Amino acid sequence: MHNKRVVITGLGALTPIGNTLVEYWDSLLNGVSGAAPIQHFDAAKFKTQFACEVKGFDPLSFMDKKEVRKHDLCALYAFPAVEEAILDAGVLSDTLDKDRVGVVWSSGIGGLISFFSEVRDYVLGDGTPRFSPFFIPKIIADITSGHISIKYGFRGPNFATVSACASSANAIADAFLYIKAGKADVFVCGGSEAAVNEAGIGGFNAMHALSTRNESPQTASRPFDKDRDGFVLGEGAGALVVEDYEHAKARGAKIYAELVGAGLSADAYHVTAPHPEGLGAKNAMSIALKEAGMPIEALDHLNTHGTSTPAGDIAEISAVQSLMGEHAYNININSTKSMTGHLLGAAGAIEAIATILAVKNDIVPPTINHFTDDPAIDSRLNLTLGKAQKRTVNLALCNTFGFGGHNVSLAIKKFTE
Repeated sequence: MHNKRVVITGLGALTPIGNTLVEYWDSLLNGVSGAAPIQHFDAAKFKTQFACEVKGFDPLSFMDKKEVRKHDLCALYAFPAVEEAILDAGVLSDTLDKDRVGVVWSSGIGGLISFFSEVRDYVLGDGTPRFSPFFIPKIIADITSGHISIKYGFRGPNFATVSACASSANAIADAFLYIKAGKADVFVCGGSEAAVNEAGIGGFNAMHALSTRNESPQTASRPFDKDRDGFVLGEGAGALVVEDYEHAKARGAKIYAELVGAGLSADAYHVTAPHPEGLGAKNAMSIALKEAGMPIEALDHLNTHGTSTPAGDIAEISAVQSLMGEHAYNININSTKSMTGHLLGAAGAIEAIATILAVKNDIVPPTINHFTDDPAIDSRLNLTLGKAQKRTVNLALCNTFGFGGHNVSLAIKKFTE
C-alpha cells in the first residue's frame, strides 16, 4: 500500500458569482451575492422565484450548435471549468502518461433539465414517442466524466460519485485516496449541477427546503442568522486537478496546497434531516484531521456546509463545538453559500476551491447576510461576518453534507516541500 502525498495543481470555476476562477475568487472576497430572480423559466407561480444562476454563459463560445444539443446544461457547465483547471495545471504534455490520469466527476442529480423537457414534451404531445437519441446519455450522472476522458484521452480510473450535495466532495476524496494508493498520478475531479428548472424549484419547495424571501433575493441566503428560512438553489461547476506530489515536482508544477485528509461518514439518522447533534459531521471532521496527522489545535479555518437551513446550521455548529472545544473560538468559520447559494452536487467542489485559495492566500472569504444573531449559536464563534479576514491559514477543513446522511470533510494544508 502506497502513501503518496497529494497536491492541488489546477483549479477551474463556473459559478453564480463568476465564470472563471479569478472572477469567482474576487467576488468571494468582496462579498458578492449571486441571487436574483430566476431567468431560466417563468417562476411567477412558484413559492420561490429566485436562485443563484450562472450569468452570461454561452456554450457556443466553446462548442458548435450541433454538439451543444448533445449535452445537458449540467455537462455544458462542466466543460469550461475543466478546461480552465487543466490549463491552469499545465499538465498536458507529450510525456504525460494518460493511462495514469483519471477522472472522477459528480452531479447530485444529473441531467434534470433534459429529463424534464423530454418527458414534458411527450406528455403534452399526441402520445407518439419522439425522444431524442441523446436523451439517456444526457441525463445519466456519470456521462460528464466520460465526456471529459474522451476529450482529453485520459484512460485512468473513470467514474462518477453520487451522494447528493456531498457528491463533488466525494469525488475529490476518491481522487485523493486513489492517488495515495498509487493507482494514478493525476486526477481531474469536481462536479457540476444544473437544477434551476421547474422540477428543481418545485421539488425543493415541496420539501420546504428553499428560502421564499422573494422580496430580497440577494439577502436570502443567511447562514447562521436567526431568521434564515432555507437555502438558495445554485448552479455551476468546480474543477480541480489533483496530483501525486512527486509527479508534480518532476514536471515543475505550481502547487496551490496539499490535500492531507478526507473524512467520510454517515449520519444513519434520517433521509433529509441532519443528526441533531451533528454526529456524522463530527466524525467526518475528526477522521479528516486524523488522516492528516494534525491535532485539532492546528486548524485555522473551516468552510462549513452552512446551507442557511434552520436545522442544518445548528447541527453543524454543534458538531464543531463538540469536536473542537475551546479551540472552536480560535478558528475562522464561514459559509460561502451565503454568496453562491447551494450548488447541490457541485457545492463541495466550488467550496473546496474557496478553501484552497484561503490557504494559499491567507485570507478567509466572509459570511454575508448576517442581520440577527441566533441565540442558539455561540456568539463567541468567529463566523467571519460581513468582510473577508486576513490571517495565516496553515490548515483548513471544508465540510459538505448530503441528503441521505452523507458527510465529507476535506483537510487542506499549506504546501511545504
